[in-house]
Amino acid sequence: MAVLARAAAASIDDVGVAAAKAGSKAAGVVIDDAAVTPQYVRGLAAERELPIVKRIALGSLRNKFLIILPVILVLSQFLPWLLTPLLMLGGAYLCYEGAEKVWAKITHHDAHGPAEKQQPDEKTLVSGAIRTDLILSAEIMVISLNEVADESFVARLTILVIVAIAMTVLVYGAVGLIVKMDDVGLRLAELPGQAVARFGRGLVKAMPRVLAVLTVVGTAAMLWVGGHILLVGADELGLHVLYEFVHHIEEAAHDATGALGGIVGWLVNTVASAILGLIVGAAIVAIMSVTFHRAKSPETSESAVESTAKSPGTSPDTSPDTSAKTNTDTDPRAETGTTANTGTDTSANKTADTKTSADTKTSANADADASANNPKTADAAGSGIGAETRE
Repeated sequence: MAVLARAAAASIDDVGVAAAKAGSKAAGVVIDDAAVTPQYVRGLAAERELPIVKRIALGSLRNKFLIILPVILVLSQFLPWLLTPLLMLGGAYLCYEGAEKVWAKITHHDAHGPAEKQQPDEKTLVSGAIRTDLILSAEIMVISLNEVADESFVARLTILVIVAIAMTVLVYGAVGLIVKMDDVGLRLAELPGQAVARFGRGLVKAMPRVLAVLTVVGTAAMLWVGGHILLVGADELGLHVLYEFVHHIEEAAHDATGALGGIVGWLVNTVASAILGLIVGAAIVAIMSVTFHRAKSPETSESAVESTAKSPGTSPDTSPDTSAKTNTDTDPRAETGTTANTGTDTSANKTADTKTSADTKTSANADADASANNPKTADAAGSGIGAETRE
């Protein structure tokens, strides 16, 4: 029993050391993950920040245990060559996300307009954060897997489970601390000590700037990690030009800066990877924009036609109706009947005019006879005419 216990303890120690070693190799991606996540809770109510972080953390665990771990363990066992292309697809997605944020910042694009501020949709925020976490977590787990590739299947599984849990707790614990730091500042500001209260107020004032900086750092991290995945993946697939070029610049900067060579070399590699990520991401954004625009144009045109047809101010169709003419041309009797009716109407009008003239003459003659038979009436009429003449 003692021998078995010592063997088990040694095995646990070996697993712990291997997990620590594997996790340390992915420390850069862990930092990026911690910098990217806080931007997803900006603009939310204070009481919703920790619940949203918790939902993202649970989604991260689901990503690791239900998707990433089974896939990479099966692929590493049977199709190890497929890990790199899949990882490069994830890197391209990170480049796209980062370039899209840069483009939105440059063009000041806002989907709701500058005057319309809406409460962020929590479901959309969480799903976007979990998608981004899927790529970053896959990078962490693949890097960790490469460090323990020589271990047995059970040992690899155990080590990767430890890494997955430790990294999730570390990343989202740090994120929760960052997003609630302003609340901590408010509590400190209410304490009686003057120095502590001043520190709390300063913390509250500084947190919006800290979150803004983290947003920029998170976007840069997307471009850097995505570009680095593409750079290393292309080298593993046999395209060595870009990787060798960046590596040569990195070594030159390392040798030229002496004691600071390690930091400067890392910065050179980071900037080069970010530039590559920005170029690739911008190309994907352009392709997606053109594709989306072409897919949307026919729908827009149809909607415009339908709205024009349904518009109440649209003028009715004034095109001449040729049905009557067609009927006339095809039926000679219709034309004959029309002519006959026209003639009849004309004759009736002439008869009416003749009758009217006769009535007018008869009335005039009757008036004249009345005037002749009644002198007073004639004199009065004459006097009236004379008066009108004098006037």
